[in-house]
Amino acid sequence: MTTAEAVNDWADDFDIFDPRYVRDPYPIWDELRRGCPVAHTGRWGGSHLPTTHALVTNVAHDVERFSSSEITVAPIPATYDEHGNQIRSIIATDPPDHTPERRLLLPFFAPKAVERFREPTRELCRQLLRGFVEQGEVDAAERYAKQIPPRVIAEILGIDPSRGDDFAEWVQGVLELGLRDAEIREKYRAIMERFFLDEIERRRTDPRDDLISYLLTAELDGAPVPMHVVRGNISLMLIAGIDTTWSSIGAGLWHLAQHPDDRRRLADEPALIPTAVEELLRAYAPVTMARIARHDTVLGDREVTQGERVLLSFPAANRDPAVFERPDEVIIDREINRHVAFGAGIHRCVGSNLARMEMQVAIEEFLAMIPEFELADPDAVTWAGGQVRGPRNLPIRFPRAGRHRAD
Repeated sequence: MTTAEAVNDWADDFDIFDPRYVRDPYPIWDELRRGCPVAHTGRWGGSHLPTTHALVTNVAHDVERFSSSEITVAPIPATYDEHGNQIRSIIATDPPDHTPERRLLLPFFAPKAVERFREPTRELCRQLLRGFVEQGEVDAAERYAKQIPPRVIAEILGIDPSRGDDFAEWVQGVLELGLRDAEIREKYRAIMERFFLDEIERRRTDPRDDLISYLLTAELDGAPVPMHVVRGNISLMLIAGIDTTWSSIGAGLWHLAQHPDDRRRLADEPALIPTAVEELLRAYAPVTMARIARHDTVLGDREVTQGERVLLSFPAANRDPAVFERPDEVIIDREINRHVAFGAGIHRCVGSNLARMEMQVAIEEFLAMIPEFELADPDAVTWAGGQVRGPRNLPIRFPRAGRHRAD
């Protein structure tokens, strides 16, 4: 079943694309934890949905029972190159291939490597803010949150950052709209594939100091990195580097627009922003990933058949009262915060340091220039759901004379 029929039983017929789930999934997870911690559905190819922190993290760590060969929340056909090799990335790779391939990417996303992008990101945020600070109203998701990650990841990949809107459109087409529409998915997948094939050819004759050039000259087990691995990981960096951080920045601003005490405290105490970012990530974690059962097994009180999907809702895990005190409250100075917004196990997000930096800078600069703001129309806020949940329209208003600076 892949229709938009209304859900009457979340335990046995959930739908991650249901508008109620997209808009406000928290009470649904609460209900499931109390009565049926592992939900099941026949929709979108069929899947199971654990809702407790323990179940989600146990599956994420258990590579013997659960494979990462398919990580989308709805089935998507694999893609292959002209030699018949599956184009894949570390996010969809199991041991023993995963560790050496992941190790290739780590140098580009280590804390020290990420820090060199902090000031360029800060200047980007200021430029964006200058573009609308005099207007008194703006869609903060469209004109701010959406604009930052494409340009930052473009710098890492060595591609044209001025095409940030194109990159965001492609990613939205593949990861958001394309999950439910094969024609849209194929359109944008083909665009991305042609784009990166051209970029790869350029690096062969004109190598630069970027991730694409690095992967073309790196070695894996003493041999050049296979091209299907290069292509898969380059595409992953664009896809994973945009939608998730765009969603997280937008969700943070959505929260601050409705909680003036939190907003004013962070404006007055910017040193608290890194701690607040961790709490915002916990409370509004955007990502749900899938695993495939390697063989018949049991998850909670559910029997899972070999080949069935298990959806890892890291956002649900982050709201589990068995792990987090007052889980449905955003406590911006929460001291103990072992959230799993970036996943768990061997597939924990390789770009977590970059995402944290972007979110910290984005919120710090927004509050420095626009310390007072609110939702212009709460009913006009829209959310994307499915694989990545976050605001797509976030109209806010603010007093033009109330900003701190416009430098």
